[in-house]
Amino acid sequence: MTTTVRTLPGRLPVLYLRSRALPATLATLAGVALLAAWAADWLQSRPQFDHTARVPVQVLAPLLAAAAIGTGLFSYTEELDRTAVRPWWPRRLTYLLALTALAAGALALAVPGHPEQFGAPAMVRNVLGATGATAAAATVLGARASWLPMTVYGGAVYLAAPRTPGGAAAYWAWPMQPGPQAAAWAVAGTAYVVGAALLALRGPRPER
Repeated sequence: MTTTVRTLPGRLPVLYLRSRALPATLATLAGVALLAAWAADWLQSRPQFDHTARVPVQVLAPLLAAAAIGTGLFSYTEELDRTAVRPWWPRRLTYLLALTALAAGALALAVPGHPEQFGAPAMVRNVLGATGATAAAATVLGARASWLPMTVYGGAVYLAAPRTPGGAAAYWAWPMQPGPQAAAWAVAGTAYVVGAALLALRGPRPER
């Protein structure tokens, strides 16, 4: 009995990760990054296009990555999480930060070159904003449906955003903006901070 009690705290991180199907989330993120790299290269290689042709990848790939992270927040041990002696918010926050960093880094590598336009900075910004919005949605709708609000919003923005960057659109159409747009970064960064804080403090909405 003494041995079990002593080894359990060391196994808590492993149990936490296994309860959230981490391997499936990592495999999905890897697949999204590979698909984004192929699509960005193919679009840019078309004779009638240039680096601006990567806008669909810049919008869609972060949505897919955020959806994978959001659904991966689902826990099969909700009651254990909520009744644990130690607070779980540091684990939730660390888990989200690690997956966000991994997704942002992988997708940034998928679109090399032209960072001042639709390259790595814009991809990192969109990963932050989409993941933050998805994390916030998980606290309201639950992890399994957390991908829906940001996906709907991202699709609407892609269809409605003006093709000329800047102006008021930099705030409401931030996923469509090139990398240097400070307003777009402010919105995406705020979304991530708020979403991460809500998720860390409240956790995903319980689902049956």
